[in-house]
Amino acid sequence: MSGVLLASGAAAALLASTLTASTVSAEETVPTEKIQLSVNTVNGSGCPAGTAAVAVSPDNTAFTVTYSDYLAQVGVGASPTDFRKNCQLNLDVIVPQGFTYAIAKVDYRGYGYLEDGAAGLQKASYYHQGSSETSTTSRTFNGPFDNNWQASASKEYAELVWAPCGVKRNFNINTELRVDGGDSDTKNTTSFMTMDSTDAAVSTVYHMAWKECGS
Repeated sequence: MSGVLLASGAAAALLASTLTASTVSAEETVPTEKIQLSVNTVNGSGCPAGTAAVAVSPDNTAFTVTYSDYLAQVGVGASPTDFRKNCQLNLDVIVPQGFTYAIAKVDYRGYGYLEDGAAGLQKASYYHQGSSETSTTSRTFNGPFDNNWQASASKEYAELVWAPCGVKRNFNINTELRVDGGDSDTKNTTSFMTMDSTDAAVSTVYHMAWKECGS
């Protein structure tokens, strides 16, 4: 999968309504020229070809990744490999000249149904190409659970990892969902975790911080 994917029309309206938590500080200068995201590669059992999409928020303060077939499950109807799903995205981020960005906060969203005794795990990491610093988060959910879920991770300004100025670097995102049947009755029930957008809600939001190069 390749090509520039930008928010427009209904996607832009959706982003404008869902990105309510701004990471922009009073001192921060956000570029007015539109950033672009190009998807270089998409790999993993959680994001088959054509099931992952990227969009930029109208105000350049965030971008989103949505999935439409990201489901990990155990029990009735599940194959032996369905307990774990993952997705690896490699993005080409084109920013206006003279600016650099960092990821200040990430909101991961999905839905889970876990029987009593089962457990689910959501893991994610991201990094700039060539950087030794990888940001990693994980969260565990225990059954019984039947609800939307959200896992957020944020950084203090001093901890932000900035993309290098004036150098083209790809941005890599790795995510994973796992479901463990544990003590649940997997012969007669199904437990699952999703990270998708079937209910029209944005799945994952990457909030961006900006600064001018040399500042």
